[in-house]
Amino acid sequence: MSGSLVDGYDLVIFDLDGVVYLIDKPIAGAAGAVERLRAAGTPVAYATNNASRRAADVAGLLTGMGVSAAPGEVLTSAGAAATMLAGRLPAGAPVLVVGAEALRAEVRDAGLTPVERFEDSPAAVVQGYGPDVGWKVLAEAALAVRAGALWMATNTDRTLPSPRGPLPGNGSLVSVLRTALDREPDVVVGKPAPALFETAASLSGARRPLAVGDRLDTDIEGAVGAGMDSLLVLTGVSGPAELLAAPPSRRPTYVTADLSGLFGPAEAARIPASAGEAGGWRFSDGRLEGDGEAVDALRLLTGYVWDGGKPTAGSDAAAGLLEEWLG
Repeated sequence: MSGSLVDGYDLVIFDLDGVVYLIDKPIAGAAGAVERLRAAGTPVAYATNNASRRAADVAGLLTGMGVSAAPGEVLTSAGAAATMLAGRLPAGAPVLVVGAEALRAEVRDAGLTPVERFEDSPAAVVQGYGPDVGWKVLAEAALAVRAGALWMATNTDRTLPSPRGPLPGNGSLVSVLRTALDREPDVVVGKPAPALFETAASLSGARRPLAVGDRLDTDIEGAVGAGMDSLLVLTGVSGPAELLAAPPSRRPTYVTADLSGLFGPAEAARIPASAGEAGGWRFSDGRLEGDGEAVDALRLLTGYVWDGGKPTAGSDAAAGLLEEWLG
């Protein structure tokens, strides 16, 4: 991998949904990318906001998809939330869990008592994604928070990617309580908070980690907050239009179509592009022309658009991309 993007880093931290898999379907090339890193001796970690699976279950899911993973390489927002609650509450304290069984198990393993009703006098409400979360448990949680319970959200992702398109994520469920209570959660654990990335780097002893994600509002913002370089892959939620509109807090170091970009030259993925030509495209004086892979045109446009420029098209292919991305 001499001269490749990943050569400059001593740890690669992967988001999962939208980067390695979509719900339960592996993304093409993901398994090969991870194995190529392992063969070169590059450590990997997985950091996910999804609180519906425990670390061991995530590792098992990945292994079943052909992506090698050990439980110790996986950091979930469910485990982080339970650890944080255990540090704030007395041992055995009741916690009302809104989410999947994995979150209840993490709470239990942290020495706390999962409960389901307001009448159980919960000291805290912890809310994570679960496909079976419904009105009944949300109502119990609303009563508990209104009565003074700490309200912790594992994450606030509005959507989660799937092969059929974006689906409601935990942030959509959090918004139900936000509307009912007219307030924000007391604590949000997962990305864009930097804790998952920082923990992954600390556990491996990495001095120069690279975060890889598909969402600007969680993965990339979290990496920026943690002071880490980041790679946006266009296999999940965030697309070119969102990248071009991104504020400084959500701007990655690199962008590639998929994980194969890890093994290409760093300058072929860096944004803004340092030259006025890339992959068949030319960009000069605000004018994009030529034809080629869309991601190369995107790299040429980012800096200009981020500075407030309005590019024009010098070819039919360029006109199509500008219309799609900028309207």
